[in-house]
Amino acid sequence: MLSTGQLIVVTGPSGVGKGTLLQILCDRHQGKILFSISVTTRQPRAGEVDGREYFFWTRQKFEQSRAEGEFLEWAEYAGNLYGTPRRAIEDWIALGQIVLLEIELEGARQVAQTFPSAKRIFIAPPSMEVLEQRLRQRSTDSDEAIAKRLEHARKEVAAAPEFDPIIINENLEDALQQLEKAIFSA
Repeated sequence: MLSTGQLIVVTGPSGVGKGTLLQILCDRHQGKILFSISVTTRQPRAGEVDGREYFFWTRQKFEQSRAEGEFLEWAEYAGNLYGTPRRAIEDWIALGQIVLLEIELEGARQVAQTFPSAKRIFIAPPSMEVLEQRLRQRSTDSDEAIAKRLEHARKEVAAAPEFDPIIINENLEDALQQLEKAIFSA
């Protein structure tokens, strides 16, 4: 008998460690969790593969799909569009799967309207200073882009009370344990 599917929405500022946490979680619980792959119009970073980290689409293709209602949610962030293909999420949930969705704050708010039963989790940095260090260590953004990400992060952190639970990613293993508890505890 299939278990009841569930959508788990995870958000938090860029550089907080969402991707790392969720990748380890999926590795630990292979077969129990599906990681939703979003669509984006941004260019791939070094080492990223289309269909693995994201589906990399043209802006024109994205806008056409959005107009046809094919996204569960979508948002524009740092000049790029991001969205979650609706049909795949609905199909996986219907099959009883736990589906992880890592998205930006506005997208998480849209999903709250579309799937009110979704578990909504916020990953927070220990401090803005630590977040800035993490962003700089990635070496993927200019100083100007980092400043924009930090400005946006302050707004996101202010919205953390909209989520339950809020997990502070100070220690990776502690954050993972809290994430597992949030997902697998009834």
